[in-house]
Amino acid sequence: MKMERIARRAAKPLSNRAALLSVLSSMTLTAALSACSDAKAPPPPAPIAVVTQAIEPRAITVTEDYVARTEAQNEVEIRPRVGGLLEMQASPEGARVRKGQLLFVIDSQPYEAARAQAKAALALAQAALDQADRDLARVRPLSTIDAVSQQELDAAVARHDSAQAQVEAAAAAMKTAELNLGYTRVSSPIDGVIGRAQLKVGGLVTAYSSLLTTVYSTDPIYVTFSLSEKRMLEIQHELGRALNQSAKSTRTFQVLLGDGSEYPYPGRLNFIDAAVDPSTGTLPVRLELPNPDRLLLTNQFARVRVTTQRLSDALVVPIRAVQEFQGKNFLWLVDADGKAVQRDVVVGARVDQETIISSGLKPGDVVVVDGMQKLKAGAAVAAKPAEAPAAPAASPAAPAEPAADKAPAKP
Repeated sequence: MKMERIARRAAKPLSNRAALLSVLSSMTLTAALSACSDAKAPPPPAPIAVVTQAIEPRAITVTEDYVARTEAQNEVEIRPRVGGLLEMQASPEGARVRKGQLLFVIDSQPYEAARAQAKAALALAQAALDQADRDLARVRPLSTIDAVSQQELDAAVARHDSAQAQVEAAAAAMKTAELNLGYTRVSSPIDGVIGRAQLKVGGLVTAYSSLLTTVYSTDPIYVTFSLSEKRMLEIQHELGRALNQSAKSTRTFQVLLGDGSEYPYPGRLNFIDAAVDPSTGTLPVRLELPNPDRLLLTNQFARVRVTTQRLSDALVVPIRAVQEFQGKNFLWLVDADGKAVQRDVVVGARVDQETIISSGLKPGDVVVVDGMQKLKAGAAVAAKPAEAPAAPAASPAAPAEPAADKAPAKP
């Protein structure tokens, strides 16, 4: 009994201590909750800094670039008409030459000898003809008085006709010999520039086979390019007729050189092929350009810039402003409350570093052009207007679908 009383007395202080700890814990938790309720709510996120551009319609010219190649109006391969040893090159490589100017000389001695031989044969035939003339002149009167037989008269006539034919054959051989002798001097058939010589002096040339050089006409010069079948059909639909090179047109074409510089002389339409190339599905087109300074050389790379559209009130945004997701294009706009709004748009042709918006945008809209990476719908933004870009006069672009406000350029 004593032991139980002792145990009960020892347990009472422990239970009192546990109760005290429980009360203190409750008071501490209540104080903490009270302190949390008294704390202020966290501030809203700061507005996202963006650069914006107010959209206003402006006139713009849309162009399309085509890969092109220069082509000589006339390109003549110089081949000899007679064979022999090449004796001289009269015109240096790369020099301007005139029609009829001497280019090469082939060894003429064999042909001079052939001409002398033909001349002697002609003289021999002519002498035989003269003798036949005299014989016939003697026999013919005698036949009228039956002093000679008819057979002798016929023989005299035959000898005369044979001699006449021999003279004609000898004259033809003489003409051939003179031509061959003249062909030893190879001249340029056109005005132009002589190319690289394919044979050196002393080389053996073969008639109508060996290539001596090539002469290129340089002024005017052609520039050829090809229209895709799709683009050809678009142009025909816009014009309401088929492409026709004979239709009078004052339209000129801008040609760009390989370094991007503009050729100073405009090109004019010279030829439209009558058929689409089945291997490429394109329609060959050719321009003609003046080339007085020889700035363009044959087979040189170039680009032809063709005006495809002239828009009077286009809505244009920088290319970087257009976003794409799952095949759809959209823009970030800033509404009147300074909130970010996402809007789907349809893009048209590209013009330099800008894109024409065909639908989904209206004048006065404020488009985000920089800083859209962190935007989400409804986010507050701190907008800074961008500097207004200079309007390009004409810029390369991909063709866009025809619209009611487009005025197609006539070819």
